[in-house]
Amino acid sequence: MSVHIAQRDVVRVNGSDAVSYLQGQISQDVEALAPGESANSLILQPQGKVDAWFRITRVAADEFLLDVDAGWGDPLVARLKRFLLRVDVELTLETWDFHAYRGQAADGVDAPIVATVDDGVDVLAPVLAEPEADLLSEDEFTALRIEAGRPAMGAELTEDTIPAAAGIVNESTSFTKGCYTGQELVARVDSRGNNTPVQLRRFRGAGEQPVLADPILVGGDEVASLTSVTSTEGGWVALGYLKRSAVEASMGSTADGSDVQIEPVGDFA
Repeated sequence: MSVHIAQRDVVRVNGSDAVSYLQGQISQDVEALAPGESANSLILQPQGKVDAWFRITRVAADEFLLDVDAGWGDPLVARLKRFLLRVDVELTLETWDFHAYRGQAADGVDAPIVATVDDGVDVLAPVLAEPEADLLSEDEFTALRIEAGRPAMGAELTEDTIPAAAGIVNESTSFTKGCYTGQELVARVDSRGNNTPVQLRRFRGAGEQPVLADPILVGGDEVASLTSVTSTEGGWVALGYLKRSAVEASMGSTADGSDVQIEPVGDFA
């Protein structure tokens, strides 16, 4: 039972046109969210690649909170402003306290955002009191994120990322809402089957921990690039992108010959 204490960037979106504007810009069905409800969403480039992956929470009929990894609030605001023409929408960037409860409930916590995730509960507010729980270090929290197969902005998700390659389309996208910017690539991959050049995978080994530049091999061929890696009690665990030619592989090796398990995550699991 533990909690990680950090901060996340929060973009407050309000105004009489907030629903219609967001509905045309992000991949999630904004109109379907009830007050207090949260969902993951993507905002894409017109070409369909990732600008940001974030959580959207509806707090009122015409007010939403978009929380994103720390340091990515400014790019998210810039992207939202790109098509903000002649509409009643106000954007405000804030930095909020972030408590990530893992292995325990967040009972009794009163906050604007209390969202259930795969392995616990995320709580966000402008200011949060010190929690009564064991604290997770940054490395420990990274290990849990990797175990859960959750990509991070700037690591697994960059401006060159195709959403389907990261395995986050199904949880972040509505296929029944109207059109939104960047939808064409998402819809095309979905209709034709996921045949992206790479796919996100989790890698783990018991040997010496690799660094991000170290290759992962299958059959002697370099097939993967690691994007996040950290130590565990029994070795190391990482996220990275596996080439299409090796997506069926469950075992590989590091350059020094140490065994590496290759595990599917997200939409690939």
